[in-house]
Amino acid sequence: MRRGRWRTTGSALVRVILVWAVSTLTMLVLAGILPDFRLQSGDGDSITEIGLTAAWGAGAFGLLSALVWPVLVRALLLVPALVLGVLVFFLNGSLLLLALSLIPSGRGEVAPETAVVVAAVMSAVASATSTALAVRDDEAYRRRLYRLADRRRRRLRGRPGKGAPGAGESAPGLVFLQLDGVGYEALHRAAGNALMPTVAGWLDGSHRMASWRTDWSSQTGASQLGILHGSNFDVPAFRWYEKDTGEVMVCNRPTSAAELQRRAIARTNDGGLLTLDGASRGNLFSGGADQLALVLSVSARRGRANRSRAGYFAYFCDPANAVRTALSFTAEAVREIGQSLRARMRGERPRVARGGLYPLIRAFATVVERDVVVAAVIGDMLAGRAAIYADLVAYDEVAHHSGPQGRDTDRVLARLDRSLALIARVAEHAPRTYRIVLLSDHGQSPGETFLGRYGLTLKDLVRAGCGLPVSRRAGRTRSGAEARTAVLAALHRPVEEGAEAHPERGPDPVVLASGNLGLISFPDVPGRASREHIDRAHPALLATLANHPGIGFLLVDGQVLGPGGAIARLDEPGAAEGLLARFGPGAAQAVRRTDGFPHVADVMVNSAYDPRTGSVHAFEEQVGSHGGLGGEQGHPFLMWPTELSEPEPDLVGAEAVHEVLRRWLREADGPQVPVAPPVGGSVADPTAVPAGQLAEEPPLRGGNGGSFPSTEVPAQDENR
Repeated sequence: MRRGRWRTTGSALVRVILVWAVSTLTMLVLAGILPDFRLQSGDGDSITEIGLTAAWGAGAFGLLSALVWPVLVRALLLVPALVLGVLVFFLNGSLLLLALSLIPSGRGEVAPETAVVVAAVMSAVASATSTALAVRDDEAYRRRLYRLADRRRRRLRGRPGKGAPGAGESAPGLVFLQLDGVGYEALHRAAGNALMPTVAGWLDGSHRMASWRTDWSSQTGASQLGILHGSNFDVPAFRWYEKDTGEVMVCNRPTSAAELQRRAIARTNDGGLLTLDGASRGNLFSGGADQLALVLSVSARRGRANRSRAGYFAYFCDPANAVRTALSFTAEAVREIGQSLRARMRGERPRVARGGLYPLIRAFATVVERDVVVAAVIGDMLAGRAAIYADLVAYDEVAHHSGPQGRDTDRVLARLDRSLALIARVAEHAPRTYRIVLLSDHGQSPGETFLGRYGLTLKDLVRAGCGLPVSRRAGRTRSGAEARTAVLAALHRPVEEGAEAHPERGPDPVVLASGNLGLISFPDVPGRASREHIDRAHPALLATLANHPGIGFLLVDGQVLGPGGAIARLDEPGAAEGLLARFGPGAAQAVRRTDGFPHVADVMVNSAYDPRTGSVHAFEEQVGSHGGLGGEQGHPFLMWPTELSEPEPDLVGAEAVHEVLRRWLREADGPQVPVAPPVGGSVADPTAVPAGQLAEEPPLRGGNGGSFPSTEVPAQDENR
């Protein structure tokens, strides 16, 4: 026993000395390269004295990083998360200046701007060295993971309800990783073309994969709400107008996401998929988890009880993470600019504008959000949590602007595969066995935009059909991708859409776009407008829309209208199936379900679809789109370990996927515990913080080392 302790202590001491030595060498090299950085007195010093000065400075910098960083991060909790990512560099440089001031005889001197560079390089080198040493010493690494698990078990024993049956540490955990927007065929091609070797290896042995069919609203809001909360009832699109409140609901607006989650919980009387020891990372909705980070449905809350950006703090509190992510962020933004210029010079079609802030938004989605979410998942696994659900949005964001296939999206898929490989390696060291399930919420269908193909927007066409004035210059419809809202939430900026969120009531129609699905509502008509009323008020509208070559079909008052005056009533058996046959099996069933929603639009418009090319016409500025019927957008994938039971063939709808995932949780860890309805019949939001109870402060991590961003302390949570 004593020999083992001495060996452990000696091994740790050796690692500290090696990291110190590498940091000292790094400081000496930088002092020789940078003109504004010196480690000797004005009279000159011997090589030994310079080496001792570097060792002193490196040691002081390491100690300050370990002791001062937690205090600094705690003091900056109210700073927007991405601002903290920038401040990390300047704060790190300040620590270096302080460390050099502690060197005897004033031998250390550096210009403030150079100090930022020196501190960043030293942090990155120290982190890389510590990682390499920790990974090589497998036994020490495992011991540290077991200590994390023991610490968590002690915490759980002190909390009522956490020791419930089915929460046993020895039972396998489940990690659900959502590859946002990656369709079944897209993943199959990527695995077959060696773009995703990790996925290909899983499919060759440990995993199986199947396609499932989305609802008519083939977008993240409807799919993820159904998957996590078991109901996406009355979610007709990505955005829609509700006449009873006069508000436009948008799935990626925090207030709308919170309301949709509340409605789903009230409908199912259940908190969600993750109610028992679950973690929700990077999602639109919480799934009932009590461990939350970067969850949009709680980011609208203000005040001390809201920790909506805590996942960023847990990540950026290590300056080495900030350095690594900042370099990748810059490289990704430059890569996007180069790819955009190349596409323009080659005259590639279809193409949408990719200027302005888009390179930064793309870099955020493909680098910052990916790194933070992966780090949070790693922390959850090392903490031994039972169920983890995380959304990786990188592919979806790039596919909207570059198209679902091509060099741009291929690189994104390859980097996502490396993230999966990292998570799989961490699972080997976790304190419990983990089964990794991959899935997607929808696919992507290519095609030129409606505006690019026909020179006008859907709103212009509707106004023309209503006899209303149309602008001579067609305006662009803003893309509804989730990354822009995530950036604003991270910057602690309001993400409401101003006047667009509350249109004025009047005779003018409200026209909204959700990929290749359009919605038309008449605010001055109470309830759902009948076809007779629309024909009487706007005689040319429905014929103008139905016969336009860019539109596939309309849904109006229980009837499907197609080109050439084709009409099919949904209550007439087989009629709608014939009219919608080109959109694939189950199209009529999906339309029929949406027709029963209380907030279905007066007129639902699905763009045309070409089965030969799989292309559609998005009503937003997206050359890879989803949201309606037609092509790969409606065929995401579900990939599961062979230890789990087979899902039913031909899964239809996100709610059916929820039932499969819930069954797998029962197989792995016993029955899940639903939220009990309180007196009055409604179910409270499990993510809400009780009055007078503050959410946990983010766990803080000192030092510049560690093998993974979240191994020292479990990943940060927003609310508990």
